[in-house]
Amino acid sequence: MSTTAELLKQASELFPDEVVTQAHVRHFDLPLGAGRFALITLDNGLDHTKPTTFGPASLANLDAAIDQVEKEAADGEIVGAGLTGKPFIFAVGADLKGVEILKEYEHALAIGKGGHEVFKRLSKLAVPTFAYYNGAAMGGGVEVGLHCTYRTVSAALPAFSLPEVFLGLVPGWGGCALLPNLIGPEKAVSVIIENSLNQNKQLKGKQVYELGIADAIFEGADFLEQSLIWTATVLKGEIQIERPAIDRGEAWDQAVAKGRFIADSKVHGAAPAAYRALDIIAAAKNGDLQQGYDAEDKALADLIMGGELRSGIYAFNLVQKRGKRPAGAPDKNLARPVTKVGVVGAGLMASQLALLFLRRLEVPVVLTDIDQERVDKGVGYVHAEIDKLLGKGRINQDKANRLKALVSGVLDKAEGFADADFIIEAVFEEIGVKQQVFAEVEAVAPAHAIFATNTSSLSVSEMASKLKNPERVVGFHFFNPVAVLPLLEIVRGEKTDDASLATAFAVAKKLKKTAVLTKDAPAFVVNRILTRFMGEIQNVIDEGTPVKVAEKAVEPLGLPMSPLVLLELVGPAIGLHVSETLNRAFPDRFTVSPNLAAVVKAGKRGFYVYDSGKPELDPEVAALLKQGDSVLTEEQVRTRVLDAVAQEIGIMLDEGVVAEAQDIDLCLITGAGWPFHLGGITPYLDREGVSERVNGKRFLAQGVASIPA
Repeated sequence: MSTTAELLKQASELFPDEVVTQAHVRHFDLPLGAGRFALITLDNGLDHTKPTTFGPASLANLDAAIDQVEKEAADGEIVGAGLTGKPFIFAVGADLKGVEILKEYEHALAIGKGGHEVFKRLSKLAVPTFAYYNGAAMGGGVEVGLHCTYRTVSAALPAFSLPEVFLGLVPGWGGCALLPNLIGPEKAVSVIIENSLNQNKQLKGKQVYELGIADAIFEGADFLEQSLIWTATVLKGEIQIERPAIDRGEAWDQAVAKGRFIADSKVHGAAPAAYRALDIIAAAKNGDLQQGYDAEDKALADLIMGGELRSGIYAFNLVQKRGKRPAGAPDKNLARPVTKVGVVGAGLMASQLALLFLRRLEVPVVLTDIDQERVDKGVGYVHAEIDKLLGKGRINQDKANRLKALVSGVLDKAEGFADADFIIEAVFEEIGVKQQVFAEVEAVAPAHAIFATNTSSLSVSEMASKLKNPERVVGFHFFNPVAVLPLLEIVRGEKTDDASLATAFAVAKKLKKTAVLTKDAPAFVVNRILTRFMGEIQNVIDEGTPVKVAEKAVEPLGLPMSPLVLLELVGPAIGLHVSETLNRAFPDRFTVSPNLAAVVKAGKRGFYVYDSGKPELDPEVAALLKQGDSVLTEEQVRTRVLDAVAQEIGIMLDEGVVAEAQDIDLCLITGAGWPFHLGGITPYLDREGVSERVNGKRFLAQGVASIPA
């Protein structure tokens, strides 16, 4: 028994629940009399909703298939060998469920070595090898094809990527070493680093071909048939594959430097995976592949035994699994049908909501406001956005006409809402205004209609308190920009009934939003945590710490933007309003910054000006700031901010604002762009020892987003 086979056998014993991929070998004569051919098909026996992965037993099956093909090639029985996948799926890489349960460094090292030893054999056969990317290919699925001599890709392929850096790993089965040597370092950095850190951006079949990863592209309908004809012409020497010469000079170093700049701008040095991948790409300049594979093995093992990967997998599972099955949601069979939507308000937020409901539900949507000019402007915004979609080819003329016909605006709520099933308000954030709106709506809407509020911080129960039927009011809080951020906080008021709540969750699903159930507590989840976070930054600035030091202090979190840039995006006036709301509810923990109040009073849009292209403190804002003489270091600021956040999350969980810490993380990832590599926030607070220092216990059990005990 070879060492690889022994390694894989030991690994599969550690991972008894693997969904095993088979590697079926079949033989046939190629077209054009090119000779006998062996085709290996990767298939886990399940349909396309359960993509093919590589765990230890799956790698062992591929190893055994290569044993057979290797002998046939050596004996002259075949002229070539190919690799393809089941319908719609090529392979999507390592089985991450197996990675999560690893406790020993040696076992982590074996994962890298096992994949390399099996995949490498494809490049060493006595005959040329071909990868036919027929469907989704990610991670190890992409890499196994890179070890082949030639590759074809389906024009219908929807998703192709090396997503490892996004999750906290490196492409560790040849990706970092082979890809730059195939398509050049600049394109490789784009695929491995830039796309990964850009929310795991996927490539389509055409892009895979244009990048030079595939040597030929064929339509999806007869992809394998055309690939085999092309294979025959290659083997007969009728087609010569020309690949561009790789510049191993300064261009290589520049590509790596560009990668480091991208990583710095996205994670600010806070996550190691991108930098480890770039180190391997840098070293691959000399073309020594084995040296590259060894470096991949070590990086993979180091990262598997680190917290970032565990947090990345945890975050991925939250979004893919928990996000699709919201904790605490009522029985979906209680949901009522929604055949018409009413929107109270026609400002920018209301118009964005109208567009979203229109596109996803494709039912009549009617907007109302206090004057015709506003109503016309709101409807005009929706029409203009539909025209943009048409211009980009995202919808056709028929669909554009149909959508435009479905949206309307009226001044009279009775006319607009008499037959609406779901009515959402997006008016001024003031409790009296919202109560009045709902009273007017209740007077004219049908008895079954659900009333939703897009409030960001006000009490849903108080809003419903003066209605005859408060049980049909539900919080439905979107995040701006509505089209981009997936989170929808669904708030249960004191009297909200199950049918109203179930309808809200059913609508959220149709809107393709990640819904999280939250208790009716001030500012719900995201705004409460961000306000505490921002409030502590504001406090240290007010006390005397320079703005630059306060901002830089939280850079190690790798957040998508600095706190004061975020404040600018939200709007200082909204930030002030939410802090005032929370200060009224919890005056001992939430402050109202006099400096922020002064900035809002002066009508400033934020703390910075961008004259040089970079954010610099606005001199007018600097003149407004009144600071004390207590100056903290970056580390002291960071400790204070993280302690405050840990305390607030602990209190929220004790209060039952959400079901579990997992929901806090899901909210921050999908509603505030909190980094995947942190796993949201609670794994980071656990890892840094903040949770235990502040609350006396971890938020998550050992082994959840961390290495098992």
